[in-house]
This record gives sequence, C-alpha cells and structure tokens, in this order.
Amino acid sequence: MSKIYIQDVTLRDGMHAIRHQYGKEKILEIAIALDKAGVDAIEISHGDGLAGGSFNYGFGKHTDWDWLEGVSEQLHHAKLTTLILPGIATIRDLKKARDLGVESVRVATHCTEADISPQHIAAAKELGMDVGGFLMMAHMNNPSDLAAQAKIMEDAGADCVYVTDSAGALLMDGVADRIKAFKDTLDDSTEVGIHCHHNLSLGVANTIVAMQHGANRLDASLAGMGAGAGNCPLEVLVAVLNKMEVTHNSDLYQLMDIADDVIRPLQTRPVRVDRETLSLGYAGVYSSFLLHSEQAAKKYGLDTRSILNELGKRKMVGGQEDMIVDVALDMLANKRP
Repeated sequence: MSKIYIQDVTLRDGMHAIRHQYGKEKILEIAIALDKAGVDAIEISHGDGLAGGSFNYGFGKHTDWDWLEGVSEQLHHAKLTTLILPGIATIRDLKKARDLGVESVRVATHCTEADISPQHIAAAKELGMDVGGFLMMAHMNNPSDLAAQAKIMEDAGADCVYVTDSAGALLMDGVADRIKAFKDTLDDSTEVGIHCHHNLSLGVANTIVAMQHGANRLDASLAGMGAGAGNCPLEVLVAVLNKMEVTHNSDLYQLMDIADDVIRPLQTRPVRVDRETLSLGYAGVYSSFLLHSEQAAKKYGLDTRSILNELGKRKMVGGQEDMIVDVALDMLANKRP
C-alpha cells in the first residue's frame, strides 16, 4: 500500500454547511491548526470551487482570493489546494490561485463528462501543480465506464483520479468495484483517491474499503463538515486508521480538539445524518442540494424529503441547483385539484 495521503476538505466542501460564510480570519485559524495536526493537504475555495460564488450556488462571505490570501505562508507541512469546475472557473482563475500559493488542484466534472477536463488539467500541469481528477456523482456511472472516464483524466496529465461519492449513495461493494476498476485501468504511477459523503453513515467505512482496494488519497473533514450529512469525518477516520495501524501523518487528539472546539460551534444546521440528509443518500441526490431543497420546501409548504426524492427520480446533478424551485413548483401544481 502506498503511503496514506489525507486531504482535508473542511474549508471547501465544508463551505456548503454554512452557505459559504467562513470569515477570512477563521479560514486562516483552521488552516494553521490543520497544518499543525499533520494533514497532508488543505483545500480552500467556495464550496463549488473557484469562482463558484453566484446566484445559482450562493455568494460567499469573501472571494476565493480573500480566503486564499496569506494562507500558504503559514503552512509548514500541508499543501494548499483548491478545486475547479470547468464551466464555472477559468484557467485565468487557476493562474490567480497559483500566484496565491496553491500547489495542488482537483479538476471536477460529472462522472460522465471527463472530456471537458483536459484543458484545465493540462494548464494546471503547465503551472507545475499536482493535479487530481474528480469524478463527481460516481454512483451514476458503472465501474468500467467510470474507469474509462478516469483514463481520460489520466491521459490529460492527472496525477491522481478520485471516485467521488457526491451523494453519499454508494454502498461498500460499489466503492470496492469502482476502485478495483480504476486500478485495473490506470497506470501504476497514477494514484487513486476517494471522496465520500456520509448520508448513509458509510463515509468512514467506504473510505476504508477504498483504501483496502488501493486508494491512497483519502478525503475527510473536521466533524464531517460538508454538504448534506457531511464528508467522512476526519477525526473518526484517523482513529480508525490508528486502530488499523496504518501509517499517516495526522495527530488524532489535535484533530478531535479542532473538530469540537472550533468547527461544531460554526454549524448553524448540525452536520449529521437526519431524515433530510439520509434522504439525499437514499435517493442518490447531490449533497449540496440539501439547503436549497430545505429552503424551497419551507417556501412552498412541501416536505424536503419529497423534493429530494423527486430530484433523484429526475437524475438531477451538480449545477442544476436552479431547477430545485422548478421541481417544487411542479410538485405544488400536481397537489392541487
């Protein structure tokens, strides 16, 4: 097994949990604490990646550039990383992030759309960055076809490709099958990563299963801070890795303290598995749809679970947040005589 590389996503995916309202000072405080606790990479951006602040996704308290400014100079171990979605951010945005000290980037696409990533991957490699391909909503593509998408990213220059369970909908066999397909398809030199959401309470289990089948880059967040029921909780993952005697660089007690003392007090809506977040995983819906769906349900007098179930039936994917209100209005119209 390759050495385990732990990437924290508290300051990117965790943005969704608080509507992208991290203060600049809080970002720096948490990044410094994570670095001292030994994580290998710290991802910072709007929840929907660089330039994600918009009417569709929600505006952040600050710009990506404000959040990133001054962080790299404070890190002594961890790589400063970010996320970019082709079609939202541009290569110009990527260059600006590089100038602010970002060393690594994940280029994220839907699990069937890797063909829109090569230009961004190539640009990142030209900038001397470590590059990951990030195949979102991985449950919506079968293992062999998902691996073929990963190959597109590898051929473009990606150093690592991730199975990204954005809906927290994959069961453990589903994770294992996808990681095995990646290992069978990709070059031995290409690393494999896993990014799990916790909507079915399988974030840690799925991450461990992925590791056991060859994934060495593991995503997690403090107190599970992230969209929906959150991500694989970092402190829990590290505790399990310790019990398994897996070598890594992170300090469990420091991570526990940051999770409880710094992160949980920020959560205006508790990041947990409840009836709404469980419904995300059950219906296979993009985790960041949660707060948008709750808002629509409240406005139109509907059950959030019903909206999420309908989104799942329609196979909505990331980027279609604006359709949630349309779905709610359709449901409202159909309830009337």
